[in-house]
Amino acid sequence: MISNKKKVAIFDDDEETVSICQYILKESGWEVYAFSDCINPVEKIRTIMPDVILMDNWIPDEGGIVATRKLKAQDCIKNIPVIYFSAHSAIETLAKTAGAEAYLSKPFDLDDLEQLLLKITEIN
Repeated sequence: MISNKKKVAIFDDDEETVSICQYILKESGWEVYAFSDCINPVEKIRTIMPDVILMDNWIPDEGGIVATRKLKAQDCIKNIPVIYFSAHSAIETLAKTAGAEAYLSKPFDLDDLEQLLLKITEIN
């Protein structure tokens, strides 16, 4: 059976953030995949082929900027939108540097997260 659910991959090492996002997004009908590091991000995304990626800035190993750039360098996955999210005050600049399509400042309102996910997946 083929699933009609939209898929989201979350790269964040903050267990509380991931747990809340997983709960809310699963309740909204999303298939959620969470990773606490950026080891082999390209392979992880190729396996899942999500509709959207949530990428934290401060994530172990390479960090969000390097991981996002690696993803955007791959033809087969470069069009998957990345929402960069961080508590860093320069989040907009970091998102642009990484090559992300959108950004969300932490802490964020869960309704804002859902609205941004819907908006960005409708565009792509």
